[in-house]
Amino acid sequence: MPRVTRRRRTPAGNPKHTEVSVARQSPQRPDADEPEPELDDADAPAESGTATVSAEAARALWDELRIDPVEIALPAGTGYTLRAYRPARELTPTDVTERDQDDPFLARRQVTEEDEEDDDEAVVILDEEVAQEFAESDEEEAKGRRRDATDDEDAETAAEEDEDEAGDEEVPVFLTHRGKLLLFKTPESLVSFIRSGAPNDLSQLDSWNELSERVEPADIAPLDEDVYELDLVVENLRGGHDTWDSTLLIEAGEVARDLAYALRLPAVLDMLSAGSSLDDLDEALRASVDGGVGGFFGRRRLRKIGAQTASLGWRTIVGKISATVDWRD
Repeated sequence: MPRVTRRRRTPAGNPKHTEVSVARQSPQRPDADEPEPELDDADAPAESGTATVSAEAARALWDELRIDPVEIALPAGTGYTLRAYRPARELTPTDVTERDQDDPFLARRQVTEEDEEDDDEAVVILDEEVAQEFAESDEEEAKGRRRDATDDEDAETAAEEDEDEAGDEEVPVFLTHRGKLLLFKTPESLVSFIRSGAPNDLSQLDSWNELSERVEPADIAPLDEDVYELDLVVENLRGGHDTWDSTLLIEAGEVARDLAYALRLPAVLDMLSAGSSLDDLDEALRASVDGGVGGFFGRRRLRKIGAQTASLGWRTIVGKISATVDWRD
């Protein structure tokens, strides 16, 4: 299978690009007797500094507000959205109640769990002698619990400290609403939504109101590291070890983890969790990119990872993420 190419913009410094540009701009050599035409100031080319200033102004806006535009390509299309990182204690997770009710498989599993809980609460009537034995046993257990009360308090204190640390950890939040990722086909439609005041999970950020007042369509220009091509991952993995694109796959893993956390997709988080086969793939890819001895061992580890298993796993991940997308034109 041919290698899957990434849809990256051609760098301005590409030698081929430079040669073509020079060839197209080379003027015809005038005759010796004809004077060279003089360029009027009005005909002079516009300075390229204008575009640079606009790009810098847009970047300054995102850096100041600590929000970033993101471009995500999925099998159904490519869209723009927003992402930010904030301490977990400052965020209210997206409400997935309505989304889960629309999932027939999840609804069926919840009904089964409720039935099992009802069975566990069934009451069994015992005769007096057996009841007395259970009562004595319960009393001994209660004494044991009282002896361990101090240890339990220490454990509670440690758990509270862990929760405080977790609350300080920065976590991702996207432009979502009721468990759905909002993706926009054009920068104009994204900006129109931001200015509309429509409900979304990013509106809880303290910088949201300022963004809605200042953002322009020209500002929706994601950095290269914020462009993710999930639509290419499965096909790339199917091509075999020699065709695997490390950058494509590593970046896909990063955004998939962020989306799974923000959209509350525990199944995806489990598939990418430490120790899983897809996490092993990610670690091996990162080691192979680093080079040196670690890169050598990383490439050896990659050879042991099944291409079919990896592609099937990623197909499931892309499918679950795609199912949560609310496309906006």
